[in-house]
Amino acid sequence: MEKKEIAAKIEELETRLQQVKGTECEVYSRIVGYFRPVKQWNNGKQEEYTERETFIAEHAKEKAEVLN
Repeated sequence: MEKKEIAAKIEELETRLQQVKGTECEVYSRIVGYFRPVKQWNNGKQEEYTERETFIAEHAKEKAEVLN
């Protein structure tokens, strides 16, 4: 491929990239005993969700055993 062909291909791909439209991803999480879309939570719970820390249960158990 020559430089001109590569430049033309890049321009074509950039144009196509601008036309790409994704879909909104809906996140579910457990609140008060059942799963529900986060966007349906009240403002206080949504704020709490952004501050949550996630962990893997097995790692947490190992960490607890080290502390004991």
